[in-house]
Amino acid sequence: MNDWSKEDIMAIFDNKKSAVLYFYTPLCGTCQVAGRMMDVVEQLIRDISFGKTDLNYMPEIAEQFSIESVPCLLVVKEGHISEKIYAFKSVPYLYDLIKRYI
Repeated sequence: MNDWSKEDIMAIFDNKKSAVLYFYTPLCGTCQVAGRMMDVVEQLIRDISFGKTDLNYMPEIAEQFSIESVPCLLVVKEGHISEKIYAFKSVPYLYDLIKRYI
């Protein structure tokens, strides 16, 4: 997954695009596991953009999207948040969740 800036993230919403946004912090052990799972899911789903962002550098994004903790995954369809999850249960779970909305 590529690191996305605030501008990259806002462009998804402004242009009414679909994407998967993964929010993390580098010192979070759960985020490291979730990030590896997301790397696998990204390889399985090629028809949507995936991006990641270190939430330490984007407190305004955390506030805007009411992100309560990390890891956090936002599934965005046509510029609207379809799903927000904090529990990255498994690769099959994430795959099915994302495919349901795209």
